Amino acid sequence: MAKVSPVSIKYMIHATLNAEGALEKPDVIGALFGQTEGLLGADLEMRELQKEGKIGRIEVDLEKADKRTIGIIKIPTALDQSETALIAAALETIERVGPCDAQIEIERIEDVRGNKRDYILERAKKLMMGIEGSTDSRDISNQIKDSTKIAGVKEYGESKLAYGGDLDSKELIVVEGRADVVNLVRAGINNVIGMNGTKLPDEIKELAKTKEITLFVDGDRGGKLIAQNVMDNADIRYIATAPDGKEVEELASKEILMNLRKKVPAKDFFSSFEKNFKFSDKKTKDGETEPKKAEVLELSPENKEKLKKISKSIEKSGKAVIVDGNFKELKDASAKAISRVLRNVKGAAALIIDGSATGAIIESAEEAGIQIIVAKNFQTADTKIKLLSL
Repeated sequence: MAKVSPVSIKYMIHATLNAEGALEKPDVIGALFGQTEGLLGADLEMRELQKEGKIGRIEVDLEKADKRTIGIIKIPTALDQSETALIAAALETIERVGPCDAQIEIERIEDVRGNKRDYILERAKKLMMGIEGSTDSRDISNQIKDSTKIAGVKEYGESKLAYGGDLDSKELIVVEGRADVVNLVRAGINNVIGMNGTKLPDEIKELAKTKEITLFVDGDRGGKLIAQNVMDNADIRYIATAPDGKEVEELASKEILMNLRKKVPAKDFFSSFEKNFKFSDKKTKDGETEPKKAEVLELSPENKEKLKKISKSIEKSGKAVIVDGNFKELKDASAKAISRVLRNVKGAAALIIDGSATGAIIESAEEAGIQIIVAKNFQTADTKIKLLSL
């Protein structure tokens, strides 16, 4: 069978499989071709489209669990939007794979060319920034002014933290790194110090005991995680954030001053992200009372250690574990299939993933009442669930 050249691929169909029994990859491939045959006419026969190079190699990743087979299906196409959508919809009509009852659900259709365009734009920006030389007198003048200001950036303490201006000031602004310090100094702010990363240095813990600290973080998920970590380890008075999706180091001077004016007390900053996880008892069909779901899970050092231990136990396994409010395991499954598994689990309180928490996983976790997600990284921070990277 012909394969689509990676250059010609336009869309990627992402689907999930859930079957009542043990299956192999040939069973799934055979069902995709056989059970869609004749549905959409001769022009959209999957077998013929693959021979013509309009559908690429179908990837199937299966995992057996509890006498069931759960899997991920990926189908690359060189068809247009409407034809790709028709093929995807046809897959959901499949009700049986091999000897087993099965269900195929389309998660999304990815525009591969869109991802390429995003890469091109980002790469072009970096290449443009690398163009050296300028004949604009204003640029030359600004460079001279900046170099004078940047020369005032010094190092503080054993950790050699970058800081600008005078640390004797009663108020002190704490940012993530040197680039943030330099940008604030350019904006005329002379009481700023950086943490040299996401971990809070001991020097800043000491400064927080005598100074009024304002934490200024990036406007993304990482910024919120840093704010949570710093708040757990030091006395922070105010928190300011860059606009959504922006970093402190890339803000213009006016934006820096504007967002610092919008700083809020630390306790108010976090209150908007808290979620009340109290649930009432529910009756089952037999009239029995289901157990209460966990109330608010406290992120005490002891509980963090429990989560860290579970996370370490599934490291490099590609799995995800669902636990209750007492950190007892309720269910484990492939990280790729955890969204579906979450729908059928009762009493879930926390989710630990060996890998990335995608937007789909976080959405399913919200519906399941999950309070905490532990993962290596997160594709979105727009959630009331507490996101931890231990």
